[in-house]
Amino acid sequence: MANFDNIRLEKGMYASSKGFGAVLEELDPSENYRGTELENLDAFQRQLKRFDIKVGGKTSDIVDKFFQTSDSAALFPEYISRAVRQGMEEADVLSGIVASSTKIDGLDYRSITSVLTEDDKELKIVAEGASIPQTTVKTQDNLVTLHKRGRMLVSSYEAIKYQRLDLFTVMLRQIGLYIARSQLKDAIDVLVNGDGNNNAAEVINVSSSGSVTYADLISFWNKFSPYELTTMIASAKLTEKLLNLTEFKDAAAGLNFHATGKMITPLGAGLIKSADVSEDLLIGLDKSCALEFVEAGGVTTEYDKLIDRQLERAAITCTAGFSKIFPEAAKVLSLS
Repeated sequence: MANFDNIRLEKGMYASSKGFGAVLEELDPSENYRGTELENLDAFQRQLKRFDIKVGGKTSDIVDKFFQTSDSAALFPEYISRAVRQGMEEADVLSGIVASSTKIDGLDYRSITSVLTEDDKELKIVAEGASIPQTTVKTQDNLVTLHKRGRMLVSSYEAIKYQRLDLFTVMLRQIGLYIARSQLKDAIDVLVNGDGNNNAAEVINVSSSGSVTYADLISFWNKFSPYELTTMIASAKLTEKLLNLTEFKDAAAGLNFHATGKMITPLGAGLIKSADVSEDLLIGLDKSCALEFVEAGGVTTEYDKLIDRQLERAAITCTAGFSKIFPEAAKVLSLS
């Protein structure tokens, strides 16, 4: 078993493209702790235990606990990154619209796509000796556009050294929430306008401008074949209109909304409310094949300033973007 008590921690571990957590895991593999009381902890959590640092709960330590030694100070940036990621996960909406997530080490990424004709969508009988129909998969013409999102943590070390980590974590989770909301905005833009590869969503107009009927939704749902309409995204105003349709007041749908706060529709599609969608647009997609999430490096934190106690301005960022996989798997219903 690796002895996690004797691992030398230093800020140079953050310089690796793998990330601090992955480097630490290589030095102290979690598989070595199977069957022990530490088997449910990862390498970073074992280091917190090593230095007796409690980051949550009523008995959480103060920020200064991280800076008792140079080794424990090296854990502080990773703690911040994890707290921010936790906030992103708590505010997660992307899992309901993303088909695939890709992590890259650089900033240049070219995705793949497949544009199917009506003939391609039908798997025909192949006679003996005949050619098998082909589906063409190709790389996109343009690179995926990545956006760097983040917040600047501005404070002196003296101002926060005696603050409880439990409270400080709440503030960091809020930063994660802001990043998650910004990423959802980017995803919505790609779904509607495309990713720069001439693949904007098909726009379908309602039968009567300015209003939406259940018949409009049925027609919208029907146009997705052979894909499935699994998710709809709408503004708060349009969501209100949808929920006031008679068909949306189905007893089972109402019970689910009252019990969980999650909205379902008579069409079987989930409904996501977002202020980033135009009030006259309803976005529909098949979440199993419409969108790819591309992330470069995950959540990163400026480690030099944090470890050296010069916590005046430290950037917490996440660089990510979106690419369409099957363009026809996302469509827009327009009320205008």
